[in-house]
Amino acid sequence: MAASTTEITLQTNGKGTYEITDEVNRVVAESGVSNGTVTIFVQHTSASTVIMENADPSARTDLHAFFDHLVPEDTPYFVHTYEGPDDMPSHIRMALTRSSEVIPIIHGRATLGTWQGVFLFEHRHAPHTRRISFAVVGE
Repeated sequence: MAASTTEITLQTNGKGTYEITDEVNRVVAESGVSNGTVTIFVQHTSASTVIMENADPSARTDLHAFFDHLVPEDTPYFVHTYEGPDDMPSHIRMALTRSSEVIPIIHGRATLGTWQGVFLFEHRHAPHTRRISFAVVGE
């Protein structure tokens, strides 16, 4: 059984989705694992990971609009607003999505579907530097 880990940083420009599929594929290729899994983990509580359509950007536009509607920033009963009105909503959005994704590796490739991409989902308005860890395990 082989295992490898790596970490990258990603600079965001604020709220939105940032595709990291190429980084996932690079990490898998460099690991030398033919069959196993790759875990992608974002080390923050106000950003998350999602697997989403990567062919038509309007799908992600709709995702952003849905989350803005689902968890509005002007919710009057939020107490945790120390860092601004997007503070608590960003934590809730992260909790509703995921901090990690696990993707099977078959024949040396991450087995994403034709239109699937892996994205960092930034929930804060301000630009941030995000740390993402990858763990590849297999043979």
